[in-house]
Amino acid sequence: MPGCSAASDEARAPATPGSASTAATPTGAAPVPPAPTPTPSYPLSTAPRTIPAVREHVPARGPGWKPAPDARVVVAQGDAAALSDEAKLLAGELGLKYGDSAAPRAGDVELSVEGAGKPESYTLTVKDGTVRIKGPDEAGVFYGTRTLKQAVKSAGSAPEGTVNDAPAKPQRGLNLDIARKHFTPDWIEDRLREMADLKLNQLGLHFSDDQAFRIQSDTHPEIVSTPHLTKAQVRGITALAARLHITVVPEIDSPGHLGAVLRAHPDLQLRDVQGKAVKGAVDISNPAAAKLVNELLREYQPLFPGGAWHLGADEYQALVYRDPQASFPQLARAAQQRYGPSARVQDLATGWLDDRADTVRPSGKALKAWNDGFFAGGVTSAAKDLQVEYWTGKEIGARPPLEYLREGRKLVNLNDEYLYYVLGEPNEFTYPTGRRIYEEWTPLVLRGTTPVPASYGNQILGGRLAVWADLSGAQTQAQVADGIRLPLAALSQKVWDSRTPQLPWSGFQALADRL
Repeated sequence: MPGCSAASDEARAPATPGSASTAATPTGAAPVPPAPTPTPSYPLSTAPRTIPAVREHVPARGPGWKPAPDARVVVAQGDAAALSDEAKLLAGELGLKYGDSAAPRAGDVELSVEGAGKPESYTLTVKDGTVRIKGPDEAGVFYGTRTLKQAVKSAGSAPEGTVNDAPAKPQRGLNLDIARKHFTPDWIEDRLREMADLKLNQLGLHFSDDQAFRIQSDTHPEIVSTPHLTKAQVRGITALAARLHITVVPEIDSPGHLGAVLRAHPDLQLRDVQGKAVKGAVDISNPAAAKLVNELLREYQPLFPGGAWHLGADEYQALVYRDPQASFPQLARAAQQRYGPSARVQDLATGWLDDRADTVRPSGKALKAWNDGFFAGGVTSAAKDLQVEYWTGKEIGARPPLEYLREGRKLVNLNDEYLYYVLGEPNEFTYPTGRRIYEEWTPLVLRGTTPVPASYGNQILGGRLAVWADLSGAQTQAQVADGIRLPLAALSQKVWDSRTPQLPWSGFQALADRL
């Protein structure tokens, strides 16, 4: 009993400050573990806020990722040559270091080209405090960096989880009329950067028209207007575009819209039976006209290394006459000599388009022409590989979109109801709004406001917003940039993902302003 009493008293005695806790632990007993530190509890993540919105986000729980002072952008082993430009650009934008092919560590962003998938697709994974962006091609990885940049810009961090993303349409962009209004190289390059952040990949340059010819020429310097872009400036533009995965698509429009060329070569001017000159139109029965245009096409092909070329072919004014055969007997004779006694002037115009296509086709570039340059009911037809750039149903020769689609042709959407930004708003044009594009337009809406059946969706390659400088002094460069900002953002959303957007317009506009 005394032993029991002593043991009881010892157990009740207060511990001496600073003494080991085991002093009160019976011999052979396990130590009492310290109280556990609580693990942070994170809500399930939500998709990053970007324009265009990502198509799929797999949420996860975690802190996400934000730029840290020692964080780097690194490139997977073997991908440095392919992705160094993308990595250096992202590092500069987010204030990170560039780590070349170093092994990734906590806090880093790693880029890699790997796996199979749709062109321009990518996967962005945020896990364990790091970001990994991979895609089957360089463009896809680049678009993953645009998503990361925008996520940080909109929320300060990228959410935990995985983004799986890819464009709905392969052609997405801006068409720019630099013929009727001179735009400086710096302004054009600013638009390229804006386009790249919106995941747009095509810049059309319409540089020849009645008003001016705006790029330096070595074969025909007499046709070039002042001011104009030098070839060195164009090379700078195309080089930046290539780094941003944007194709520059040049357009020398013919056989109409050649007024600037005709001022230097009036002998090539089309004249009607009464000797009256036809504005902007060359005489397509004159071999010298074809020779001159072919020389220009060949000269500029190396200047534009991208994979597409626009041949124009719209609004040839001979065809707006009530009876082109009677009004232009020289064209009617040439058509019959080439295609037989039932041929008409429209067949000669089709032959002109096909001949220009033959001039450019050896370059391997995809070939485009405006929809009103494709005619029905003739004895000949335009080459099947020409992409139809559909802009209107109002012009002479223009047909409803379904006629082109039923022929199996591929179309690009430049619907003048929604996508035409015409300076000065002549001919009942009004400046397009981002809201109308965002809420009403899809790539299926090729003419007016009515969509074609969804079954033709795969034949519609995408769309571009078009700036036309009909009244060139109506807006400054700065006003044009401000005016197209929201329409361009709305277009980017609808060609990246044709489904109804989740954000209402007010939320989309607020996000665009923030970004």
